Amino acid sequence: MQKILVIGATSAIAEATCRRWAARGDALFLVARDAARLEAIAADLSVRGAAAVGSFAMDATDFAAHAAMFAAAQAALGRIDVALIAHGTLPEQKACEASVEETLAAIEVNGTSVIALATRIGAQLEAQNSGVLAVIGSVAGDRGRASNYVYGAAKGMVDIFMQGMRHRLAKSGAQALIIKPGFVDTPMTASFSKGALWAKPDDIARGIVKAVDQRRDQVYLPGFWRFIMLVIRHIPQAIFKKTSL
Repeated sequence: MQKILVIGATSAIAEATCRRWAARGDALFLVARDAARLEAIAADLSVRGAAAVGSFAMDATDFAAHAAMFAAAQAALGRIDVALIAHGTLPEQKACEASVEETLAAIEVNGTSVIALATRIGAQLEAQNSGVLAVIGSVAGDRGRASNYVYGAAKGMVDIFMQGMRHRLAKSGAQALIIKPGFVDTPMTASFSKGALWAKPDDIARGIVKAVDQRRDQVYLPGFWRFIMLVIRHIPQAIFKKTSL
């Protein structure tokens, strides 16, 4: 049985992942803003077989609340075998371009709040010489593109941070994993037209559980995004500026 902390537990991807862990009999501690939604998800996971389910209502950008949340998680779980950081928003790029405040808010929720939480969790895993810190990034963080570069900048910052964390934790028995989904059909992307490249949350959840079990460093989900982003990263700048990506 694993003891798992999930931050952003009400997101579609996180909830689908928790269902898979619950079915295996793992113990879960859920964190998200919406207390009522947390309670409903916790009850569902208990029915699905979770050994135990605790919860803590917190906005991830409330940095002052992080210590109390982490203390509650440690008290409930005893130890942390896996921590999944899955919270985030998808900002409107045009709104960010028109507003410094919108830009900084997007960076805070998708970037600095993730890094603050990962710093705290990484230190604990390093101290106990075990565990997996898994963070949901995005393919958007691989290269800045006009269509979503504010979101991409936040995810790119998290990617570089996790590279350094992985290098640091390599000296212990702990592991740092970054998960890079492509297009996922969730409430956050409800207004987007869907096509062949779109995945369902449970497809991503399956990949997350597998990557955690295998102690991977990085995983693109679905896997074909690894090759798509390989091409996008290597388009020469002179050509790339002429595209509409």
